[in-house]
Amino acid sequence: MIRIENLSYSFPQKDLYNKISFTLEAGQHCAFIGASGSGKSTLVDLIMDPERYLFDGTLEINPACRIGYVSQFSQPDKTKDITVFEYIAEEFIKLQNEITSICSEMESSLDLDPLLEKYQQALEAFASIGGDDFESKINKKLNLAKLIHLKDLRVSELSGGEFKLIQVIKEMLNHPDLMIMDEPDVFLDFENLNALKNLINAHKGILFVITHNRYLLNHCFNKIVHLENTELQEFEGRYIDYNFSLLERKIELQELSAADTEEIQRNEVLIDRLRYISSYNSESSRGKALNARVKIQERLEARKIKAPFVNIKQPDIRLRTDNEIEESIALKVKGYSVAFDDILLKDVNFEIKSTDKVALIGSNGTGKTTLFRDIYKNSLPSIEINENIEVAYLSQLQGEMLNEANTILEEFFDAGFKTKEEIISHLLTYGFEEEIINQKVAALSGGEKNILQLAKISSSKANFLLLDEPTSHLDTYSQIALEKAIENYNGAILMISHDFYSISNCMDYVLLIEDKTIRKMNMRKFRKMIYSSHFDRDYLELEQKKKLLETQITLALKENDFTLAKVILEELEALIYS
Repeated sequence: MIRIENLSYSFPQKDLYNKISFTLEAGQHCAFIGASGSGKSTLVDLIMDPERYLFDGTLEINPACRIGYVSQFSQPDKTKDITVFEYIAEEFIKLQNEITSICSEMESSLDLDPLLEKYQQALEAFASIGGDDFESKINKKLNLAKLIHLKDLRVSELSGGEFKLIQVIKEMLNHPDLMIMDEPDVFLDFENLNALKNLINAHKGILFVITHNRYLLNHCFNKIVHLENTELQEFEGRYIDYNFSLLERKIELQELSAADTEEIQRNEVLIDRLRYISSYNSESSRGKALNARVKIQERLEARKIKAPFVNIKQPDIRLRTDNEIEESIALKVKGYSVAFDDILLKDVNFEIKSTDKVALIGSNGTGKTTLFRDIYKNSLPSIEINENIEVAYLSQLQGEMLNEANTILEEFFDAGFKTKEEIISHLLTYGFEEEIINQKVAALSGGEKNILQLAKISSSKANFLLLDEPTSHLDTYSQIALEKAIENYNGAILMISHDFYSISNCMDYVLLIEDKTIRKMNMRKFRKMIYSSHFDRDYLELEQKKKLLETQITLALKENDFTLAKVILEELEALIYS
């Protein structure tokens, strides 16, 4: 369906791909992985609309290939007054109405030939997307995702996570030959993440999915495409096997590269010695020996094994307050209620102390983000914020807190920075290179936008942070950096998250939305609830151990300690394959 060969592409400030090649063929469910900002979404844009881009190399797409697409930034259109069923069935209903209209025209027309041609084309289009009995097919998909209860709901009433799944269902039902999804797991609670897993595994066409989600990576894909350091690797098989073989290969390459370096250095010593001898002894044999050694050195350098690319692009996230305040009640919520067509939350009461780190959890569409916005606005009598508290907000809708028309430089001048040098110094610690500060915020990846929000929050030195899905779009190393920053923060945090790893690692307790109210839950009960509802025994702990060992191997390779990396790799192998 798709063949990319020796493709290279660069932004003005950044090289993205250097002669990358891969194919997508029938039966492949392919995960596209790589660090935040490495160019994954840009490659998807290039596949979707190659005419917009000037690139070197070959990009071949079967002319008959129908592509379905789900964006990482898709949000429900609040002005669209149609039901979920009508939204999913849009293409079916459009073609059905067209067929009915043509039939009506044929009843009164004297020239039937062009109408018959149009009628045949419409029938073929309807058949190509599986139009026969489409209502039953929609119901089947909604049942598979456990979303049949949303069928008659207005699209405008859906949460971001619910809409993402509905969009996946819509695109899949249009029977694309190739389905491309850019981080479809973002903002999904675990029930909906499982639903996405089921939809992916039931899909018969080719899938090309950008994701950082290890749960999906472990359960859904038979091919991995990995973009790293402008180069690309293909692997036929499971993610866990690919990741292990990648680390194993990097250790092997580093060992071979080190051996080659040692041999080159030994030969360099001999060359220096022969040069020294030749400087006071003009015998032709000495000169011949020197020339021979120089030629050996040239061959050694030409065949030298290239050291593997080892880079941990980990931002140095520092969440700081101006000064510590005495422990007090930072936030008091009393009698809070919110409703749209239906009641979401009713008579909610809770308090958060000035040093508490709290996760707010609940299913998609239960009012979490609405509550956050009301706390941030602080304009309701049911919400009381301590006068000594300054609140900062990270939004899952990144355009709420970032002006995407700004350059990165303008964004931080607007945040109160005085000089360009001050902004560059601050952003360098967050992994942003000086060359891209004049880039538009809109051009950043989802992960980079979240890191940019965190960079703004840290400069505010607020002592109460509202973090709405802060780990969304982030790669593994950025997630680890954020967890460390949360652990070291000396103010209060209220965090919406469906990332059970981060909640378990960072939070003091959980506020659980259930039956339109909120109740407090300690971490022991939270872990027990998660396991009983979602995971096999010890799944979270095992995944956390694997992630830790993988990070330790990468750190060892970064220090050129392949001996230590080998020892840790054996531990990882025992954990994976025992």
